[in-house]
Amino acid sequence: MKLNERDQLKQLSVEELRNKLAELTEERFRLRFRSATESVDNPMRFRSLRRDIARLKTLLRARELGR
Repeated sequence: MKLNERDQLKQLSVEELRNKLAELTEERFRLRFRSATESVDNPMRFRSLRRDIARLKTLLRARELGR
């Protein structure tokens, strides 16, 4: 995720962040499932998805705490 994309994430509402989190979680699940049955084009996508999900969860938690 680029620096500009991170700034855009900070501007999203809580509901939009939750939707984005659900999308990325679904994509990660499908990628893991596909990797078990066939080869994956970009294996580094696992890492970027995991980090993007963690980034979204961190933003959501910070907003819950009022930061």
